[in-house]
Amino acid sequence: MSLAGAQAQTREVEEFRNLIGGEWTRSSPGRSFDDVNPADTRDIVGRFQASSAADARAAVEAAAAAFEGWKKTPVTKRAKVLQAAADYLESGVDSFAKELTREEGKSVALARDEVLRSAQTLRFYAVEGQSYTGETFPNDDPEQLVYTLREPLGVATAITPWNFPISIPARKIAPALVMGNTVVFKPSSDAPLIGLRLAEAFVKAGIPKGVLNFITGSPAEVGPAITESPEVRAISFTGSTAAGERIHRAAPLTTRTQMELGGKNPLIVMEDADLDKAVDLAVKGGLSLSGQACTGTSRVIVLNSIRKPFTDKLVARVRAMKIGSGLDPANEIGPLATARQLETVLSYVAIGRKEAQLLCGGERLSGAGYDHGYYVAPAVFDGVTQQMRIAREEIFGPVLALIEASSFEDAIAKANDTEYGLSAAIATRSSRYAHRFAQEIQSGTVKINRTTTGNLVNAPFGGLKRSSTSTFRESGRGGLEFYTQIKTVYQGL
Repeated sequence: MSLAGAQAQTREVEEFRNLIGGEWTRSSPGRSFDDVNPADTRDIVGRFQASSAADARAAVEAAAAAFEGWKKTPVTKRAKVLQAAADYLESGVDSFAKELTREEGKSVALARDEVLRSAQTLRFYAVEGQSYTGETFPNDDPEQLVYTLREPLGVATAITPWNFPISIPARKIAPALVMGNTVVFKPSSDAPLIGLRLAEAFVKAGIPKGVLNFITGSPAEVGPAITESPEVRAISFTGSTAAGERIHRAAPLTTRTQMELGGKNPLIVMEDADLDKAVDLAVKGGLSLSGQACTGTSRVIVLNSIRKPFTDKLVARVRAMKIGSGLDPANEIGPLATARQLETVLSYVAIGRKEAQLLCGGERLSGAGYDHGYYVAPAVFDGVTQQMRIAREEIFGPVLALIEASSFEDAIAKANDTEYGLSAAIATRSSRYAHRFAQEIQSGTVKINRTTTGNLVNAPFGGLKRSSTSTFRESGRGGLEFYTQIKTVYQGL
């Protein structure tokens, strides 16, 4: 047995609790579940509460009870809480990054960047929230003042996935809190610890009891209470399209929803592209997070005149990638995050073998360093057509599908031939291609000579088509709009 394996088996398992009404509490049924390390499943990262519907209702009630007080708290004081929480994250970044890697699998360098980006998000909204207000309107009556007030909605629910388990919660929770809303936060059960650290940061920053509530458990058990209650006035969800559609349908008419869902993101490689750079974009966009990003590159649409040299370079690069634990900085690809995701990816590789030509990868890795983890060699398929399942369905794993195009028009048509519209990129030296791409691509995020992954904290983010409800954007100053409602005031002087 390796030293790491021995340490994983002997490490004492810490139990973590829900935060409801300012108190760290166990689930009412007394049940719990284990959060395991996908790189070595013998390593239990922590034990979390398997909460009941009653626990979820208690979290909503605590948030509702705290709303009036938090709403009336001056925005400068709310902003100070966000700033202090950011301080806490930054001061513990090295420890938090290692915890994130242990529970989710990404490289510790990427985990560190994510924690720091989350702190940056809190700081951004601490500043922007203090100037996000209503408008005044000119009118013909000199004895009348007409203006709008922006007010918080009330209780907001944040439901977040495991792939970016602190940065996505931060960009939902920060604008909600700074605008005066209270929050019920439910992280994914597959990576809850770093979400708890975010909640802990707000507690250390002095947030009043009940303003932020943290609860873990299965979506089937706790989901309805935190999404269908009339006391919940806003739901911000990131996850699968199917789950988002279910939540959206079940939410009360008076509850505002914000859904960021799936993607099948294309990278178009034009005949004039720098091939080395294009390969780099495909690899970093599609494989650096083990393909587990909603904005990750899944389809690579290549002009037929450069198909062979591009493919040769891509396959050589993919075959040379180092795979292993994210705690080792030499590794470029970590494990898949869960056993379920491993099964899904392997099933799509099997489908792809029947549909197209597998150029490399796709096998589950075994042997020293792999036997106790969810490792798959990154796969590249060639000869993929629009009708194939690997070209149409979201895989969420390290699988690249190469699709040939005869022209820019053909490439755009194939890129747009999907139910999704989250992120899209093009590799080209031509400003004409770049301009047309930005105009014609059906995608909420458009990248030119950049990876499909990644977005700024100060720029809006969201998808088109079935990738989003396309109601309110996340991130940036526009991210504040979702958490406020407008009153129009006519005041006689």
